[in-house]
Amino acid sequence: MKVLANDGISKTGEKALIEAGFEILPNRVAQNHVIDFINENNVDILLVRSATKVRQDLIDACPGLKIIGRGGIGMDNIDVDYAKSKGIKVINTPTASSKSVAELVFGHFFALARFLHESNRLMPLEGETHFDAMKKSFSKAYELSGKTLGVIGFGSIGQEVVKIGIALGMKIKVLTKNPKTKVLTLDFFDGQTLNFEITSTNDMDAFLKDTDFISINTPKTNEYIIDTPQFEKMKDGVYIVNTARGGVINEVTLIDFIESEKVAGAALDVFENEPTPELPLLMNPALSLSPHVGGNTVDAQEKIGAELAEQIIKLQKETIR
Repeated sequence: MKVLANDGISKTGEKALIEAGFEILPNRVAQNHVIDFINENNVDILLVRSATKVRQDLIDACPGLKIIGRGGIGMDNIDVDYAKSKGIKVINTPTASSKSVAELVFGHFFALARFLHESNRLMPLEGETHFDAMKKSFSKAYELSGKTLGVIGFGSIGQEVVKIGIALGMKIKVLTKNPKTKVLTLDFFDGQTLNFEITSTNDMDAFLKDTDFISINTPKTNEYIIDTPQFEKMKDGVYIVNTARGGVINEVTLIDFIESEKVAGAALDVFENEPTPELPLLMNPALSLSPHVGGNTVDAQEKIGAELAEQIIKLQKETIR
């Protein structure tokens, strides 16, 4: 069977598939040429991340496809239900990049709380001439330890965010559509483990009250989770990080509440207008920004490739039976 990993696959995943008898095509094909390439090369399996879109037109035009795989969690770039209705297996890797995304959340939190996002921009420009002034302007920083962390969403990424928060000594709140209780296990370097029972709430007002740091870790939504009514109920000086999807937070309103100092700082890894974020976002000094790289670590990509390969090999064996 031929595999087109159009947005790339790790060496681990590639090796596992080759050893199992699959042929990996080395090509990276532009979106407008994907259909022709699949049909001309008799591709059986299409693997994508977020760049390649697998919509109904592609599915209809490529009847030879047997498996569509998404390296990552969200599958909003694939018409999943339609593909399944055509007998195509659709797989993803819902947990492989969770730790990487969670660590990015705290990378942004630390950057915001210690003004690292801004000082890293200004030091090359003004460090030699305004060192003391910058030292003074960046002095009102905060520790995360002892603060209240609010996590919106309690899937695999949300759980990893909570674990890091616990390890830092933060108080924890979790918001979900329906209250739920999960036992999270923290694993330490010497083999010791600790279990923490966390119960979420669906009361937005209670969740926002006195919360110092908010991390958004939900699937794509059809409407804003955070908009004017939610901002107004937040604690003054709150920090917010969105590594979920563009469109879960109103970016225009976010700027307004940053300017009013209700929001002390925010970080965006995802944007409503990807891949061309709005200029006011890119230029705002209170924002820590990254280009949708939550799962883009060597570690996560290795896990994603290995997990995709494992699922594909398993599907092949089930078909042979």
